[in-house]
Amino acid sequence: MPSRKFADGEVVRGRWPGSSLYYEVEVLSHDSNSQLYSVKYKDGTELELKESDIKPLTSFRQRKSGSTSSSPSRRRGSRSRSRSRSPGRPPKGSRPSVSASHQADIKEAKKEARKEMLEIKLTPLVLKPFGNSISRYNGEPEHIERNDVPHKNAQVQRGSFSSQEKFPLSQESCYIPTQYSLHPRREEVKLKEIDSKEEKIVTKGPTSLRTFEVTATQQKDLEFGGVPGVFLITLGLPAFLFLLLLMCKQEEPSLLNFPPPLPALYDLWETRIFGAYLLWFFLQVLLYLLPIGKVVEGTPLTDGRRLKYRLNGFYAFILTSALVGASFFWDVELCYVYSHFLQCAFAATVFSVVLSVYLYARALKAPRDELSPASSGNAVYDFFIGRELNPRIGTFDLKYFCELRPGLIGWVVINLVMLLAEMKLQDRTVPSLAMILVNSFQLLYVVDALWNEEALLTTMDIIHDGFGFMLAFGDLVWVPFIYSFQAFYLVSHPNELSWPMASLIIALKLCGFVIFRCANSQKNAFRKNPTDPKLAHLKTIHTATGKNLLVSGWWGFVRHPNYLGDLIMALAWSLPCGFNHILPYFYVIYFTILLVHREARDEHHCRKKYGLAWEKYCQRVPYRIFPYIY
Repeated sequence: MPSRKFADGEVVRGRWPGSSLYYEVEVLSHDSNSQLYSVKYKDGTELELKESDIKPLTSFRQRKSGSTSSSPSRRRGSRSRSRSRSPGRPPKGSRPSVSASHQADIKEAKKEARKEMLEIKLTPLVLKPFGNSISRYNGEPEHIERNDVPHKNAQVQRGSFSSQEKFPLSQESCYIPTQYSLHPRREEVKLKEIDSKEEKIVTKGPTSLRTFEVTATQQKDLEFGGVPGVFLITLGLPAFLFLLLLMCKQEEPSLLNFPPPLPALYDLWETRIFGAYLLWFFLQVLLYLLPIGKVVEGTPLTDGRRLKYRLNGFYAFILTSALVGASFFWDVELCYVYSHFLQCAFAATVFSVVLSVYLYARALKAPRDELSPASSGNAVYDFFIGRELNPRIGTFDLKYFCELRPGLIGWVVINLVMLLAEMKLQDRTVPSLAMILVNSFQLLYVVDALWNEEALLTTMDIIHDGFGFMLAFGDLVWVPFIYSFQAFYLVSHPNELSWPMASLIIALKLCGFVIFRCANSQKNAFRKNPTDPKLAHLKTIHTATGKNLLVSGWWGFVRHPNYLGDLIMALAWSLPCGFNHILPYFYVIYFTILLVHREARDEHHCRKKYGLAWEKYCQRVPYRIFPYIY
C-alpha cells in the first residue's frame, strides 16, 4: 500500500483549483485507491486534492497582514494590477479604437470577472486556527509583540468589513487570514536579511542573557515539583532507603517502632567495602569495553547524529556469573555482603553522589546541542535531572553503561547472596520455596532485559532525560538495594509457601511476563520496520511527524501494556513473602507510583509531539495502564 504523506487532522496548504494560490486547509481523510486527500478550507469548502497540490506549512513564507498583497477575499480594495499579459489579450497596437468611457467600462467588467474567478469568499468572522496549527514565517514561529497594531487600512482590505466595525483580535483567540506564496518578493528578501542580522546580534549577545532566555522558557515545564521538589527528593531518597533497610533487619518490623534505631555515620563507612564496590564497578566497565557483541545506532539527536552503542550486556552477565561461580571454588565468603549490607548501600550512595557532581561539572562546558531536553539552567534541578544528555569519555557512554550493568547485574548477585545467607542463618540444606521463587522471577527479568538490550535505546531515560543524580542514584543504589528487598526480607522473616499457592503465583508471574514481553517486542519490531508484513494486520494512526501510532494488538488494549505487565510481575515478586507485614509490598506500591508518574510524563511529551493525532489515539485507546479504568 502506498504510503501517505499527510495525516488526518494535519493543517497544511492546499492549492485552490484553477489557480496558483495556496490556502490553509485541514486534512479530513485520504482515499488509498484514488490517492486523493479530502480537505476543508477556512470557509467550509470541502474538496479533493492530489498530493502534489498540497504543501506542508514550512514550504511557504507568510505575508503579514500589513503587506500590500492580500488574500482573494480582500482584493476588492486593491488597485494593483499584474503587468503580465494574458494569452487572450491582443497587443496594444491591434486593439480597436473605442471611446475612453467605453474602455473604462470594459476594464471594470474584466476586473469584476477576474475577481469572481479568483476570489474565495471566506466567512467574515473571527476564525480560530485548526488543531495544533501555528502561524509560521520562514519556517519559524512568528513572534507577535503586544504593541503591534494592524495597519489603518486593514479593515478596508477585508472587503466584507465596514470601517465602523471593530473586531478585537488577540494572538490566542483569533486568526488573520493570510496568503502564502512559494516565491518571495523583494520586500520579503529584505526582511529576511534584516531578521538574519538581528539573529546574529542576539546570538553574539552575553551568555548570561541567552541562558536566561533558555531558562525562562524551559522552567515552565519543570517536573517532580520543580526545584523544591527535586531538592527534597535528592535529600530524602537516601535517607528513606536506609530507613527501609533498618526496619527490615528488625526481628519484628512494625510501623509503630518507626523510626528504627539509627547507626552512627562512621559505622556506615568502611574503606574496604568502598574499595570492593569500586572494584565491582570497574570490572563491569572492563566487560563493557570488550570488543564482543554487535554495534547499533541510537535514535537521531537534534543535530542529526546517531551515536553508536555496543550490545554486550548479556555477555557481561555470563562472564560475571562465571566469576561468581569461581568464587565458590575459591571459598569466598559471599555472606559478608549480607552482614555488611548497610555499609555496601552507603558505599554505593557515596559513589553515586560523587559521580553526579562530576557529571554536572563536566556538563557546564558541554555545547548547547548536547544538553538534555529536560535541563532547565537551574543548578539544583539540573544536578538532579541531568544537564548533559549523553556524557561520554571517548566512546564510553556513562549513562548507557549505568542503566543496565552495575546495578542490574548487581541485583542478581545480591539475590544470590541472600539465598546463601538464608540457608546459613536458618540452618537449611536447601533454600525455601519462597526464596527460590523470588530469585527465579527476578533472574528471568534481568536476563530478559540484558537479552533485549537494544530496546533501552528508545526509552525516555536515554532519549530525553540527562544523566544526573536521578539516574545515577537510581541505577547504582536504588535498583540493586531496593529491588532485592523481597530476598533481603526473607532472610530474617521466612515464609513457608505451599505448592498450590506457589503455582498461582507462578501463573501470575508468567501472565505478567507474557504481557510485558509481547508488548515490548511488538513495539520494538514496529519501530524498526513499520512495513514488516508480519505487522500488516496492525491498525495505526498517521501523525504529522511521519510516524504512526499503534491502535491495535497489545497497544490497542491499553496505552502502556508493558507497564501493566511490569506491575503484575512486581506483585508476583512480593506474594512469596506472605502477608505478615507490608514491607515486602513496598516495591509494588513504589513501582505503581513510579509507572503512573512515568505514564503522565509520556502523555505530556506525546501530546506536544503528535498534537491532534495523539488526541485521536486517546479516543481510540482510552485506558492508560489498567483496562476498564480510565
